[in-house]
Amino acid sequence: MNSGWNRLVKKRKRREKTFYHEETEIPSDQQELSEHLGENLQSIKEALGNSGDLVIREFKMGKPSLHKVAIIYINGLADKEMIGSSIIERLMMDVSETEISGSELQGSLFTYIKENMLTIGSIEDITDWNKLFLSLLSGQTILLIDECNQAIGCSAQGGELRTISEPTTEPAVRGPKDSFVEALITNTAMVRSRIKSPNLWVETMKLGNITQTDVAIMYVKGIVNDKLVAEVKERLNKIAVDEITGANTIEEWINDDPWTLWPTILVTERPDVVAGELLEGRVAIFVNGTPNPLIMPATWIQFFQTAEDYYLRWNFASFLRILRVVAFIITLLGPSLFIAFLSFHPELIPTPLLVSLAAQRQGIPFPVFIEALLMEFTFEFLREAGVRMPRPIGQAVSIVGALVLGEAAVAAGIVSSAMVIVVAGTAIASFAIPHHPMTDATRLLRFMMMLLAASFGLYGIGLGVIVLAAHTCSVRSFGIPYLAPFAPLIFADLKDTLVRFPKPFLSKRPRLISQMKTTRTGPTENLGPSPRENEMKDNESKRDSNET
Repeated sequence: MNSGWNRLVKKRKRREKTFYHEETEIPSDQQELSEHLGENLQSIKEALGNSGDLVIREFKMGKPSLHKVAIIYINGLADKEMIGSSIIERLMMDVSETEISGSELQGSLFTYIKENMLTIGSIEDITDWNKLFLSLLSGQTILLIDECNQAIGCSAQGGELRTISEPTTEPAVRGPKDSFVEALITNTAMVRSRIKSPNLWVETMKLGNITQTDVAIMYVKGIVNDKLVAEVKERLNKIAVDEITGANTIEEWINDDPWTLWPTILVTERPDVVAGELLEGRVAIFVNGTPNPLIMPATWIQFFQTAEDYYLRWNFASFLRILRVVAFIITLLGPSLFIAFLSFHPELIPTPLLVSLAAQRQGIPFPVFIEALLMEFTFEFLREAGVRMPRPIGQAVSIVGALVLGEAAVAAGIVSSAMVIVVAGTAIASFAIPHHPMTDATRLLRFMMMLLAASFGLYGIGLGVIVLAAHTCSVRSFGIPYLAPFAPLIFADLKDTLVRFPKPFLSKRPRLISQMKTTRTGPTENLGPSPRENEMKDNESKRDSNET
């Protein structure tokens, strides 16, 4: 029986081998192009499955021999007007100099077209199929010539792209109103328009075995730490995945600790934020198709800073930063403290307030912890529904739903009024945290704190805070301590953390970030009015006193 089964398997393998041998062979990636134009076009059609968006334009050029050429591009990825004016129109002109035939055709006509006929901005030579398909699917236009085993890749990318608009997740009253888009070239150009320095370097690569997504690494040479750049490149080169669908995929691959809840890479949509971080010595990663570049390394305090802080006066900007940190503490510990005080430590509550809370809880069928969970999950449902539904409907659902459900739950005796106030205040405080990754992490940690408070009271909250602080101290972002400059304590870097000093006093870059050019301002000893101005003011005051 086993021998019969083996014979059947061998016979089936021979059939499969014969079947695949009879199929039309698609050229391998490293195989060179054929000298026959028809064979090349047929191979391209078979490799792409005769896709409907594949455009092949065959025509003849020159006189009197009329050489056969073909233009190939993907509809929607290339600019048709540029192809027509800069490539096809030029090649179809009757140019007597193109009378080249025989053995001279392969090199001479190819060189003549590149040097004299194509008026497009950038071209490249293509000799193998791997480079041809990569260029074609990246939006380039491929020029094939009969009796020539080389092709020309013309940079004529185009198609429908989203225009630059105002930031949606990081709005600001003062400051620029532009934000990144999905086009990689547009995003890097927006940063270059702010940093007009030849030291702003951009290195590109392709990630994803199938998607071949364009990725750009941007940094300021001479300011950035070279070890940081090498570490970023090393982690990117280790990414072995078929698809790179966006910056979030790269973020999860290059994280220092994939299991921590804290975000260790800063994500932004504002070009001015990227420019400011690059000038501090950080590295930015742009991904084609994603309007949110990645900035690394990131520290904990960065997620409570906004671009608007640097367009406001230093005193008010400092007040807003402290306000955001207070909102973070309320979001993290607000419901858990309420549960701990009512369940374990009612003696710590003032007597009038305790009497009022006890009166509100009469008839409530659930413990405080279950009551808090019901309200928290209800608000999370409303928040998610408001985000996923269409914008005009989502706002109405989130606002009206919160009011109606809260009032109905209190009237029905399911929850107390104080619990509705605590949960609503916590939800409002979470919106004051400017960066969504930090908000999401705090929302998850809030439920852990609530569980500890329901189990051990204030002791559980204290234990949770200690464990969370110890874990945060152990987190690194590309080798930089996450709590820097608080742990380790660096007094010189505290000028731009919870409190922002006036800009003339921010003379040093973060010590752990940039170790090349640490000074970014001139001397500050001469700040204020000059001696001549003081003398003029004294003379004016004396003259005013004499006139009086």
